[in-house]
Amino acid sequence: MSKFIEPSAEEIKLERLYKDMGLSDAEYDKVCEILEREPNFTEIGIFSVMWSEHCSYKHSKPFLTQFPTSGEHVLMGPGEGAGVVDIGDNQAVVFKVESHNHPSAVEPYQGAATGVGGIIRDIVSIGARPINLLNSLRFGELTEKQNRRLLNGVVAGIGGYGNCIGIPTTAGEIEFDDRYDGNPLVNAMCVGIIDHDMVQKGTAKGVGNSVIYVGLKTGRDGIHGATFASEELSEDSESKRPSVQIGDPFVGKKLMEATLEAITYDELIGIQDMGAAGLTSSSSEMAAKGGSGLHLQLEKVPTREEGISPYEMMLSETQERMLLVVEKGTEDKFLDLFEKHELDSAVIGEVTDTDQFVLTYEDEVYADIPVQPLSDEAPVYVLEGEAPEYNQSKNDYSDIDVNNVFDQLLQHPTIASKRYLYEQYDQQVGANTIIKPGLQSSVVRVEDTNKAIASTIDGEARYVFNNPYEGGKMVVAEAYRNLIAVGATPLAMTDCLNYGSPEKKEIYQQLNDSTKGMAEACRSLETPVVSGNVSLYNETRETSIFPTPIVGMVGLIEDINYLNDFKPQANEKVYVVGETNNDFGGSQIEKLLFDKVNHEFESIDLSDEIQKGEAIKSAIRNGVASHVQTVGKGGLLITLAKLSAHYQLGMDVELDVTNEQLFSETQGRYIVTVKEGQSLDIDNAVEIGTLTSDNSFKVTNKQTNVEREVSNLNEIWEGAIPQCMTSVD
Repeated sequence: MSKFIEPSAEEIKLERLYKDMGLSDAEYDKVCEILEREPNFTEIGIFSVMWSEHCSYKHSKPFLTQFPTSGEHVLMGPGEGAGVVDIGDNQAVVFKVESHNHPSAVEPYQGAATGVGGIIRDIVSIGARPINLLNSLRFGELTEKQNRRLLNGVVAGIGGYGNCIGIPTTAGEIEFDDRYDGNPLVNAMCVGIIDHDMVQKGTAKGVGNSVIYVGLKTGRDGIHGATFASEELSEDSESKRPSVQIGDPFVGKKLMEATLEAITYDELIGIQDMGAAGLTSSSSEMAAKGGSGLHLQLEKVPTREEGISPYEMMLSETQERMLLVVEKGTEDKFLDLFEKHELDSAVIGEVTDTDQFVLTYEDEVYADIPVQPLSDEAPVYVLEGEAPEYNQSKNDYSDIDVNNVFDQLLQHPTIASKRYLYEQYDQQVGANTIIKPGLQSSVVRVEDTNKAIASTIDGEARYVFNNPYEGGKMVVAEAYRNLIAVGATPLAMTDCLNYGSPEKKEIYQQLNDSTKGMAEACRSLETPVVSGNVSLYNETRETSIFPTPIVGMVGLIEDINYLNDFKPQANEKVYVVGETNNDFGGSQIEKLLFDKVNHEFESIDLSDEIQKGEAIKSAIRNGVASHVQTVGKGGLLITLAKLSAHYQLGMDVELDVTNEQLFSETQGRYIVTVKEGQSLDIDNAVEIGTLTSDNSFKVTNKQTNVEREVSNLNEIWEGAIPQCMTSVD
């Protein structure tokens, strides 16, 4: 008789307990078919997390197949903990983005901290040393006290973990919209460097080889975390606090260093982070990839307290843990290493040739599941989408008060400086950060070389909601332009697809159309997708978030010398590259004046992006350009104001555009400042004015004059978020 009191297989079936775990009746029937019997409590728990949306991508898998995943530089694409891309000289960059949305909604500090910890372990499990972190965040408007609380907690969690573990946070983006009320998005990205011959895979093979557990002792935290991430948030979500894991960055640091030492041992067969679904996903996925069976003896698992059942052990998402498979007879070598790093570790099982995933506790069998069906036969759902009939009539912007709109946009938290928030992050630990957070992509030197990795993370949710197909292309192109703007060659990307419930026809259609656009842009811009994550069911009180695909992209700078004087100076000329049209669909001025997204048709020319991008990159590397800024939210006027405020330089500019076009968000444009004595010889490059050393920001067109003191501009732009965060309801 089992020493643990759990529902019987009969009770699970009669009371349909599997429904509470997130499995449907049809999915339960499929489990019975695979097992050729009714599952016990541990087995149904294992299937429920492995077949959750978070682990199996059962609603999104058909869309992911559209993405190009290989290319000239790709060494390892999707399927492992992170993507690996060649950067020359036997080195590679390793990177991935992951979401931690639902946990952050319930417990913002720990939700964000464990999101950062998890993505770091993904990079480390490949064998790479992390060099920087990025994040993409979404919250409701800061006029609401709850959103300020969530923002404070998330930023503190990101900083608390990253600062303690000693990895700089060097770039990110944050937007605010009431569509994220109660359902913030917390997407964390990590970038690492590795030598080609050190790349690891999460595989279990070699009959008789040993399975080693290392890291924090297993507790009851995070049980059914993967299931929690695969359902809508509701009034009951507060009761899900036990599903939120607790991070420990000091143990995380020890585990990172121990892992990076362990990968130098030839006797290491495979390694994988215990992330979503914990011991279940790491062990069963490693067995599936190795074409092997696995036998785990769960009484050997280090636990935090007495009485933790096999079900709880397998579903716990206790943080700071890794699973290794090592050659039989070499276990002590690894155990001694982990003891040196003051980490708990134990041999908990072995690789078999049975093709079965077998779990025992003191010789009693608690699970006996075929490996491949558990991993490979999760249901895949192809549903029907339907785009609603949208109002596509054009809004009228002809009578806007330019100065009033300018002031309101500049101090909206989406456009305002995020300095108040990112100053809580250590940006320079490791001493390799070249371009810090502010206006541009991050640039971090590859240690002991003259190379650097540029990285950016971007999302354009209002564009995607406006027109999912074109918006999907725009998200990828925006990341591409951000890397071009620091002189990098874009290499590849990772993505996180944050959407509402795919069971709603409109959401499903958004997924279908936006991923199609993203895939097209990836092919055109030659930025294959090498890793990623999907986060669906981002809904609360029947309201879906905006469709928010997030793109993380990395680029290579072969020689960083041009960055020594890559900074705008007084007396330099200012150019705009690219034409400006009446493009307001999904724009910030549309949000300000009309609130709703009006679904006005906007498009992007991808072929023009490459030609323009290569010309801009050459101007930077040849020492012609001193600064490049992509024209984004708020349009030309806001982009010029941010440049002036950030560098505290005066500006005298004249634009040949209408009043409304000052705020148009036409794609594919850059602001370029050019060094004295140089000129910008690029198609569609128009000289518009000069940077000055005085305190005057002046932009005119034929109708309007916008004039501000630079010091006042800086005060408004940088002071907007602190003012929101310190306001009292």
